[in-house]
Amino acid sequence: MRVGLFDYHLPRELIAVEPAVRRDHSRLLVLHRADGRIEHRRFDDISGCLRAGDVLVLNDSRVIRARLHGKRLDTGGSVEFLLLERVAPAAGATDRANDVWRVMCRPARKLKPGEIVCFANKRLQAHILHYRSQGEREAEFSAPDVMTWLDKIGEVPLPPYIIQRRRELGWGGRRLEVPADAERYQTVYAREPGSVAAPTAGLHFTPELLGRLSAAGVQSATVTLHVGAGTFKPVETREAEDHVMHTERFAIPPETAAAVNTARCEGRRIVAVGTTAVRSLETAASPEGMLHEGQYETSIMILPGCRFRCVDALVTNFHLPRSTLLMLVSAFAGRELILRAYEEAIAQRYRFFSYGDAMLIL
Repeated sequence: MRVGLFDYHLPRELIAVEPAVRRDHSRLLVLHRADGRIEHRRFDDISGCLRAGDVLVLNDSRVIRARLHGKRLDTGGSVEFLLLERVAPAAGATDRANDVWRVMCRPARKLKPGEIVCFANKRLQAHILHYRSQGEREAEFSAPDVMTWLDKIGEVPLPPYIIQRRRELGWGGRRLEVPADAERYQTVYAREPGSVAAPTAGLHFTPELLGRLSAAGVQSATVTLHVGAGTFKPVETREAEDHVMHTERFAIPPETAAAVNTARCEGRRIVAVGTTAVRSLETAASPEGMLHEGQYETSIMILPGCRFRCVDALVTNFHLPRSTLLMLVSAFAGRELILRAYEEAIAQRYRFFSYGDAMLIL
């Protein structure tokens, strides 16, 4: 399937660079798959679209302050790290008690095994151990738990298109952050730290809205999928099937498997909040759509023609052209219907991408 089939033109001014004033006051486009009908609502109206018995599946992964700025010990040159994943100490580690991470580096070509990068005025150092892939290294930090440093010196790992758009708009400073980012680039139900990008469909929910949904009989359940930087990896192949998907780890708790399986047996809807929830549920589901608890890895790529086994409805944001996320929602609702909905959203001046507005596909 040609990647060009998932292209569309987005005016740059519709890329959201800041969150809505209130989470649940973002706009909501409701797309009905059965007849192609489109409704325009505010996100807190979602309670009028869901019904008692629905199971709302949320990804409770928490975004870590994964971006670090440091200096090369030998030259003093600037280095940027994006911490991707903690790994077991590997051959070459100087102290097996220290934290070892897979990191994305910039500039990567200058960082060779054996080099040392310093952070926080040399109070924290990273020893480059191995090449991983293009732009990635394995690094041993001079601390047993780097996570304790991230809240002190780390930055919110905002998506590249937000950073680029803020630069274009003349925002100053190296960080290009606003105080709201630390709170708003995080769901209100985030619990398990590990993501380097937010599961953005969940950013629209507030505790009050979740409480109203619960009172109306909508059940909530969680999965934990730690979102990696690969979610922003562009599709560079001509055919979508030739794209190599990144691998992400996720967990299905016993209570989530029980809630989903009971709902499916009773004919109630499973509503996934975000593409990460979809990928988790569809990976872990049996051919009959039943879930099994446990720890998993997924590199699933969902394209039109896929038969969804578990998910009945989807809350999602508006995705980048030619992206695997746009392909996934096109698989769920149909490519032509999704592109028509995107045309409508652009005409109605919806805000796009991570800090943008939302879509509910029923």
